[in-house]
Amino acid sequence: MIRPAEFIHPEDAAALSQLESIPGFPALVKKILSLGLEQFAYGINMASTIRLSPNQLPRLYNHLPPICRKLGIDEPEFYLQMDPNPNAYTFGDTKIYITVTSGLIELLGDGEELDAVIAHECGHILCRHVLYHSIADYILRGADGLGILGALTVPIQYAILYWQRKSELSCDRVGSIITSPEVVARTMGRLSGGPKSITAEISMAEWAKQADIYDSIRNDGLWNKALQIYAVALQNHPFCAVRVREIIKWGESGQYKNLMRNLHLNESGTVCPRCHKPVDKDWAFCKHCGMKL
Repeated sequence: MIRPAEFIHPEDAAALSQLESIPGFPALVKKILSLGLEQFAYGINMASTIRLSPNQLPRLYNHLPPICRKLGIDEPEFYLQMDPNPNAYTFGDTKIYITVTSGLIELLGDGEELDAVIAHECGHILCRHVLYHSIADYILRGADGLGILGALTVPIQYAILYWQRKSELSCDRVGSIITSPEVVARTMGRLSGGPKSITAEISMAEWAKQADIYDSIRNDGLWNKALQIYAVALQNHPFCAVRVREIIKWGESGQYKNLMRNLHLNESGTVCPRCHKPVDKDWAFCKHCGMKL
């Protein structure tokens, strides 16, 4: 089983802590949940999209179960939506479901790039992002029209969207755990530049450098910084060049390499089930934590 502490992006953790410390945020969450909007959205999704299963488009559905088993999470419901825009999202609280669009399938096909996207969405479940992501979605859809948001809660709107952008970086790491950093970067290339026939030869290193240039523009004086903050304030995802740079950097880190090594050992049965540290097959007890093996 993979634990969020083993891969969570530090900016995600810091932004979430900051979000939850904002006065009024817990009350806002409670108020939104009391409106029954989750059941409302779930009903619409059930009636308007196609639920995938072993008996319904199994070729697509079969991507999900092995990813959930590897991550150690319960399998969410899985849906296909007719939408030419490539997209995937996870929604809900008591009933969590993942939806992928027809545009995403047409763009990526049904290989490892699709696995990377589904794993990313499962990462939101593993990291317990889904409740706050759903609340962010209510905000973006105009929950203020329901009388639960006003001028006094605008800072919460910006804070939750800021955290949402950072949370995507953690889930890109989950996509890398299931596939690889290279596959995740390649998937970003498809989403930014088009199908494989156009983007197959993208240099990810060159693309990542664009994120460095972007940082230099953003940090070139207070006015440029303010403009760039304004540009992303209402976005729920980071820019793709930034995501590619972050995932390439993480793929080269000791944290990623140690995590993948431990997963390999775990799958081969040579890791302690309690402390997740490597053990010798001849040990009766784990010498790290003392658990009987």
